[in-house]
Amino acid sequence: MSIFSDNIRLLRGKLGKTQRKLSEQITITPSRYSSYENGRSKPPMDVLIRISRFFHVSIDLLLSVDLTKYPLEDMLKLPDNRIVLPVVVDQNGNESIEIVSQKASMGYLTGYSDPEFIEGLERISLPFLKNGKFRAFPADGDSMPPFKNGSFIIGKYMEGINDLKSGNTYVFVTLNDGITYKRLKAKNKNSITVSADNTFYEPYEIPFEEILEVWRYASGIFPEDF
Repeated sequence: MSIFSDNIRLLRGKLGKTQRKLSEQITITPSRYSSYENGRSKPPMDVLIRISRFFHVSIDLLLSVDLTKYPLEDMLKLPDNRIVLPVVVDQNGNESIEIVSQKASMGYLTGYSDPEFIEGLERISLPFLKNGKFRAFPADGDSMPPFKNGSFIIGKYMEGINDLKSGNTYVFVTLNDGITYKRLKAKNKNSITVSADNTFYEPYEIPFEEILEVWRYASGIFPEDF
């Protein structure tokens, strides 16, 4: 058996479908699908994509995360068939905000879509932040005024580039820069133009394909001597 086999058996059970019915819907033979659930063989990429789309669970999660540990009905589903994390609430019903510490930020580029990584982050609750998914990121360097080292920028998750507005500030998670806090200057055909509020730094472009996540500024946590 494998994580993948256990996951698709779990997901099929949640839908209440037989192996024969599911195999028909993803256009493979029942015996072929059965071999995947029993761990006797592994699906080729085209079939894996069909299974992923059918269950609305990313390929990464199907192959690497034991979904029995994470109630799917409590997980936040995002575009591109990605699940970002279980939505956790405190005893008063307030959604928890994960804090990406300076240490955790070093692994965020590889762990941002891994529920186990996100589950391991510390959490706080701020009842005045509602109607969205929020996360706190560390400020680093001198390009993020008014934030200084030791501050945390709390961002609200943005689902698409079209939702971004020029003049607003965002936490961008990108392949090249990692976690960075910038003001959006313009949306271009294949990129966005951003700038630091510290005028020492020149505006620059971020290609769309380099953007992993965007979080709109919602609040901040500042050091005592701010």
